[in-house]
Amino acid sequence: MNQPPLLLTDEQMRKFITEGFLILKTDFPESFHQSMTAELKKVYDEEGNPGNNLLPRIREIQQVFDSPVIQGALTSVLGPNYMLHAHRHGHYNAQAAAGGWHKDSYWGYSRMRNHHPWWAMIMYFPQNTPIELGPTGVMPGTQNYESRAFVSDEAAGEAYASGEAGTFALIHYDIWHRSTPNVLGQSRYMLKFEFMRTEAPIKPSWDNQAAEWQEPSGLSLPIAFHETLWEETWNWLSGSVGSLAESREENSAKLNELSEDLAHSFEPTALNAAYELARYGKRGISALIASLRHEDVSISRTAAYGLSVAGADAVEGLTAALADEREETVCHAVFALGELRHLAAPAIEALSQLLTHSSAAIRSAVAETLGIIGSASPASVDGLIACLSDEDVQVRFTAGLSLSRLGPAAASAVPALEAALDDENRYVRAHALEALRYIGTDDAKNILIKSLFNARWCTTTTPATPFYP
Repeated sequence: MNQPPLLLTDEQMRKFITEGFLILKTDFPESFHQSMTAELKKVYDEEGNPGNNLLPRIREIQQVFDSPVIQGALTSVLGPNYMLHAHRHGHYNAQAAAGGWHKDSYWGYSRMRNHHPWWAMIMYFPQNTPIELGPTGVMPGTQNYESRAFVSDEAAGEAYASGEAGTFALIHYDIWHRSTPNVLGQSRYMLKFEFMRTEAPIKPSWDNQAAEWQEPSGLSLPIAFHETLWEETWNWLSGSVGSLAESREENSAKLNELSEDLAHSFEPTALNAAYELARYGKRGISALIASLRHEDVSISRTAAYGLSVAGADAVEGLTAALADEREETVCHAVFALGELRHLAAPAIEALSQLLTHSSAAIRSAVAETLGIIGSASPASVDGLIACLSDEDVQVRFTAGLSLSRLGPAAASAVPALEAALDDENRYVRAHALEALRYIGTDDAKNILIKSLFNARWCTTTTPATPFYP
């Protein structure tokens, strides 16, 4: 009998929101992980890294992702209908030197990173992984920082995904992380899988007992605290949009101070100012809109985060910013409108008109935002259908994801999605398959089943055993 997902507690969710990761463990027996590790070694030795075919090649891994602990962790953070991304990778570490601090890219694609958890990663360790074997290291609380200036080899506070076989790190997609030194020189495997939300939250999806935000007990972060950002994220995960709007009384001196801090060279200070300005109604929004057009692109981006949580009053100014001549300003405005979700419905027509913009970055940003807003208006669906044949691969890829988020309301996209199954890019094809699955009409299912059978991949066929036994 399948067990229900083991949902995270309030305290675990608070730690995820503040620190950007959780270290958890599945309960499979030691023999399970010994078998998986032996199979990984055999595949790596005989065939090399299976890359995106990791899941079908090592069939036991699916049992891991069907386990109540992992399903519960992902459901808690990403909602019940999360998507497993087609990109997955097995990481092998036998190096005595640490890897470089980095955030994962979107396979070479550019996009504005989310503070709200739309994406997450799981890094799974199938063997006992003490510190000396080189587990993944993460820098707590850095998921919302663009700059690497605060993260270095000498920085204090690094946390490690170290533990017994079956330990895994559930991390915010954008946290700064690295591989650590493997001083034992023995093989260390880590299985990395990426997951995405297909639905915006409408209520808590974890084992929620408390309505109000509070910091987790014993919180200690190496760089900075972000109380307002954390509160807003908790509210967002609970289904509230624009919860900060007009939650502060007007204070001219404080508004001036926050406006200056928005351009502060210390990124955490600037972020705190952006989120705090979102509390001050129209005057706070005016300050953020002015900074959205600032000549410094980093200040513009930070302002967009504040506008993305500032409520319905931000929509008019953001819509006007869609006509800006600078590509980055438009992309930042598009991003903020998406995060405002249904509140941004009045901007859908203006957004849809940008799908013919000369900038591929703008077209891609709009394609994503239309899916996040979640409107199944003809303008949104027709625009995303057109994006499936865009000349830019990122636009096509993003359109598939957005159509997945629209689900059955995007049924008119099925013929275009069928055509996209022949796209030259593997991720465009993968998201077209996912969109057909989430749309779920009979036509969509028939196309999906036919495509999967045509592409059937034998999990036991290797160079050594091409057809027998």
